[in-house]
Amino acid sequence: MKNFSFVLFVLFLLCPVCVTLGKTLPDQFNNKDVRGWIILSDDMNAAVRTIKAAKEYDINQLQLSHEIIHDLREIKKEKVCAQVNELVNLAHSEGINEVLLWDHSLYDIDYYPERFRTGPGGTIDLDNLEFWEWLKDDYRQMLDRVSEADGLVLTFIETGAYAERQFSKKMKSSEEKLAAVVNAISDVLIGERKKKLYIRTFAYSEEEYKGTTGCIEYLKYDEVILMMKETPHDFFLTHPDNYYIQKMDRPVIVEFDLGNEYSGQGVVANTWPEHVMKRWNSYIHCPNVTGYVARTDRYGNTSIVNTANAIQLYALKRMTEDPKISVDRVYNEFIESEYGNTALLPIKKAFQEAFDIVTSVFYTLGTNLTDHSSLNYENNKWGYSRHVSGRWIDPPVVRVEHDVNRTFHYWKDIVNHIAPVQFKSWFSPSFVEVKEVFDRRWMDVGEKMDSLYYRYIVTEKRYGVRLAAEALSEIEKTKPVLDSVAYNELQQLFYRTYLTASLHEAVCTAYYGIRIYTGDKKSYPKMLKEDILSALERITLTVNEMEQMRGSYPIGQYNWLNDARTALWYRDKIKRMLYE
Repeated sequence: MKNFSFVLFVLFLLCPVCVTLGKTLPDQFNNKDVRGWIILSDDMNAAVRTIKAAKEYDINQLQLSHEIIHDLREIKKEKVCAQVNELVNLAHSEGINEVLLWDHSLYDIDYYPERFRTGPGGTIDLDNLEFWEWLKDDYRQMLDRVSEADGLVLTFIETGAYAERQFSKKMKSSEEKLAAVVNAISDVLIGERKKKLYIRTFAYSEEEYKGTTGCIEYLKYDEVILMMKETPHDFFLTHPDNYYIQKMDRPVIVEFDLGNEYSGQGVVANTWPEHVMKRWNSYIHCPNVTGYVARTDRYGNTSIVNTANAIQLYALKRMTEDPKISVDRVYNEFIESEYGNTALLPIKKAFQEAFDIVTSVFYTLGTNLTDHSSLNYENNKWGYSRHVSGRWIDPPVVRVEHDVNRTFHYWKDIVNHIAPVQFKSWFSPSFVEVKEVFDRRWMDVGEKMDSLYYRYIVTEKRYGVRLAAEALSEIEKTKPVLDSVAYNELQQLFYRTYLTASLHEAVCTAYYGIRIYTGDKKSYPKMLKEDILSALERITLTVNEMEQMRGSYPIGQYNWLNDARTALWYRDKIKRMLYE
């Protein structure tokens, strides 16, 4: 990337080809046979458009998840059942031969009959054979309602009733309990119905990944396929590649988040094939990786299909067809096919700025501080602990360009200075997961924001604004050569990107500034109060511009205009603090 270079991907960058540990996989798993999409939103119009566009991208697997069906038990509702069956049949008619439904098991504890909850504290007695027969029969009945579906994607950890917390004298480990759930479902799905089962791994720590790996050793069916995220924890652009993928001795499909849950959710420009291709290059040569599946939305009408952000979907398609294809060619092919040759250069320049814009706006000094893309610096506790990319990098350092041009330690430098005081206590629930940070004395209690780190943050945010303005200017050059619909969609996308950058810059300048101003008044920089007041004025001006775009942007989990309201809350609070 031109202006954002992280110390990431160490394991993979040192070796161009993955080596799978353990047993040798059959030759049949060496091809990248799975090319999948995931639809999260229950917006039927968007779902139908997505399915009808799949053929163009050579998609042969479709997963229905989240708002459509998150747990298979939801299929007992008539509305859910009808919608799922309609989408399954449509996908099949459009040539998608594998349609899967998401599931999370075990469900909430009270879902299961009381007669099975005889363990200590009302837990399920997993040694009761009648429980397993009841569970299998429940799955038979649910699967009967969606008989045309081709299988399930099962998340079996971090579920409603944690299997590992249930009672058993026979099963001594958590891994055995987790495997028992997967095996029971496999008996019905694979053994009886001859359908597919993918198990989706998810973990918050290295220890949880080890537990998942141990569970896999107890699985009964070789046909069970793994589905693993592109990153080891969640979908952050600054996270390293998921180095656990290469350790699995089962076939794996890699899950990509092209709905950009934490990076704008398609409301802003997410036009970065470089990053997608860099990730996919880390896995495409692994003999156990059999393909990919990509999220296409983040709820509501945020689908990236048929938008500029679909260049990410196109990048996966083309790289799967030709692993040696260049990023430049992907840019050229996509832009020329969607917008024509005459607009290629300015659109390409704008698209190429998107990654640096987002990583300097939604991220602060190499760490994501948004709340699922929403502006939230004061109360987003996980942004300073669980979501920090340094948890997965050894040593935990990052190189931040963005006119800052420095290497930082994630904990001693970044989190120690930018985290609000309430999240820096050893007793803070959010820091229980990163106990080693305190054990290694990487964190000090108390306010550590100072003029140096304030300058770093403001510099980075102003860089993002400048880049977003340049990208918008490039798009505006295309007005004479694009049709009005295409131009308006591009212009609004990059205008929202510019306004988002402007809002974050103004709020950061005021928020981090007031933390210094209300601290040691002998040490804060000259003109700090004036800088804060100016930022408060910029918040008002930016919010007014954002309000003019009401109704013209996609809404899913992230509602862009809620950021405007949050910014006004910061403005009013900081203004009161200035004059107290």
